Amino acid sequence: MVSRKQATSLHTEAPELAVLLATTWNWLEANRQQRRIVVLGDPTYPPSLLTIEDPPLMLYLLGGQNNESAGNSGNGKSNSPSAPVQYVQTAIDLVAKSLASSIAVVGSRNPTPQGAANARHFAKAFSEAGLTVVSGLAPGVESAAHEGALDGRRTNNRRLATIAVVSTGLDRVYQKDHRDLAHRIAENGLIISEYPLGTPPLAENFPKRNRLIAGLAQGTLVVEAALKSGSLITARLAAEHGKDVFAIPGSIQSTQASGCHALIKQGAKLVESAQDVLEMLKIVLPPKFATNSIAGRAYSAGTNDPFEDDSEAESDLLTALGFDPVGLDALQARTGISTPQLQAELMTLELAGQVARLPGGLFQRLTVS
Repeated sequence: MVSRKQATSLHTEAPELAVLLATTWNWLEANRQQRRIVVLGDPTYPPSLLTIEDPPLMLYLLGGQNNESAGNSGNGKSNSPSAPVQYVQTAIDLVAKSLASSIAVVGSRNPTPQGAANARHFAKAFSEAGLTVVSGLAPGVESAAHEGALDGRRTNNRRLATIAVVSTGLDRVYQKDHRDLAHRIAENGLIISEYPLGTPPLAENFPKRNRLIAGLAQGTLVVEAALKSGSLITARLAAEHGKDVFAIPGSIQSTQASGCHALIKQGAKLVESAQDVLEMLKIVLPPKFATNSIAGRAYSAGTNDPFEDDSEAESDLLTALGFDPVGLDALQARTGISTPQLQAELMTLELAGQVARLPGGLFQRLTVS
C-alpha cells in the first residue's frame, strides 16, 4: 500500500523537472536523426527488456543511423518534411533487426594484454559473421569489444555494428579518452542509457546497467573476469533469462581468469574460438568468414592456410614463454640465454606484437595478432 508521504511525492512536481524537460527537448531537436527517446509501453520498446527485472521507464538513444533511409541524401539533411518521421521508423527497424542477432561481450576493466586482444578479435569475428556486439563502453574488455565490432563491420549492411549501454546521461562520455570511440559507435551503432541527461558517472549505476546488457543480447560472452567482477552479474542475469553464457578459460594462476572458471563450473559453455560461439548459436557463417577466419583471427586473402601447423617456425623463446606470465629470471633459467640477449629478443617479440610486457617485470605471450 502506498503511504500518504509516497502519494504526496508522486503528485508533487520535482523542482528540476522544467529545466530537465527543456534540456532534453533541446538535445533532441539538435539532431533528430541521431537522438530519440523510447518509453515503456511504446511499440518500439525493445521486447527483450520487457522480461527483465525493473525495465526502464525511458530509454535515451544516440545513433542508429542509416544513410539509405528515406529522405536522407547521406549528408545528414532531410529532403522533405516527412523525411524525419520516415527516418526514425527506419532507424527503429534497424535497431530491432540488430537486436535479433546480437551477443554481449563483457569482462575485466583491467584485462591482461591477451584478454584485451581476445575481446577485440572475438568481437571482430562476431561482427564479420553478422552479429551485433553489445557491451558497456567501460575500459578494458568492453571498449576492446566495441573496437573489434567496428573493425569487423560490413559496409552497406543493414545492421548496427555495436550497441553500447552506458550508465551516464548521453550528453556525457565516461571515460574522457573514450570520446572518439563513442562518436564512432554513434555513427555505426547505437548508444543507450536509461538515465536523464546530465547524470554523472555514479558507482551505483554501473551494476544496474548490466541487466540491460544481458537483456538486450541473445547470449553473453565473458572474456576475462575476476571472481568479484561485475561481468559475472551480467552472466548471471543472462542465465536466469534462459540465454546462453560463454566463457573463455585462462591460466589457473591468473586471478583475471578465476571468474570465467567459476562460470564454467556453474554451466557456462567453455569456448576457445569465436567459431565455437557461432556454432552454438547456430549462426550460418558467410563463406569468406568460414575459410579465412579461425578463433576470431582474420586472415587476408593469399595467406597460408590458417590450419597449417607452423610450430616449427616458432622461436625457441616463444616456446619457453609458454602461455602464462613469466619473469626474466625464470626465462633465463629455461633458455640459458644471457640477460642482454634475452632482453633484446623480448624487445623484438614485443615490437612484433607477439609478447606483452606486464607490471612487475613479467612477460606474456600473445596468441592472437
